[in-house]
Amino acid sequence: MSGSEAYESVMVALEQGYRLIDTAAWYGNERECSKAVLDFCSNTGTPRSSIFYTTKLQSNKGSIATKRAIEASLKKCAGLGYIDLYLVHSPLGGPQKRKESWESILEAKEAGNIRSVGVSNYGVDHLTEMIASGYELPVVNQVDLHPFMTRDAIVELCRESNIALQAWAPLVRGERFQHPTILELAHHHSKTPAQILIRYSLQSGFIPLPKSTHRDRIIANKDVFDFELSDEEMKRLHALDEYLVTDWDVTEVE
Repeated sequence: MSGSEAYESVMVALEQGYRLIDTAAWYGNERECSKAVLDFCSNTGTPRSSIFYTTKLQSNKGSIATKRAIEASLKKCAGLGYIDLYLVHSPLGGPQKRKESWESILEAKEAGNIRSVGVSNYGVDHLTEMIASGYELPVVNQVDLHPFMTRDAIVELCRESNIALQAWAPLVRGERFQHPTILELAHHHSKTPAQILIRYSLQSGFIPLPKSTHRDRIIANKDVFDFELSDEEMKRLHALDEYLVTDWDVTEVE
């Protein structure tokens, strides 16, 4: 998503009541996302504190590199005053670099520049490594989660460790909108396939992060609180797991 697309999409989302904005150094649109938040707050009188702004460390390259990356992200969102949630974008880099990066992130949190810290795309071994380290644990693991990629082992460990789960591709990037089960449930509930998938994510206890640059879809994606999937429907969806990788999968790297 380009900078201008990000700005416009975030503005539409905020106008429609969304309050969690997710960006990353890797996306190249931190500045535009934060500007949209600032402009929206200025135009509407909405308190900055009501918007939850997330960004991410691109790479685990050690302590100094992490500190510089945090400073760069803070500079790009300077008007916001702080970052609500800062995630490690992936476990790539190896155990030592992950450790050094996490230490620097915790230092930034202690300084007040970051309010909460988490990880993204971390698998069971990476999370177990963090638990064994004795350091403060992440509050979030943002990972690819949907009916076609259920990641049961990761979900179970996160729940046991009180780590919230964010689903970064809850719509399966549109790759399964025409799946017979999805279409059947969409017809039964008079909803779109996207709305069925978002509802699945919510009822699974995940925090879905649907992405779109289209105004009508941004609006439709929040229209999911007037229906529920039954227990049987949730089981049918969960049974669709095929370990479908929609972008990348680094949950098992060393």
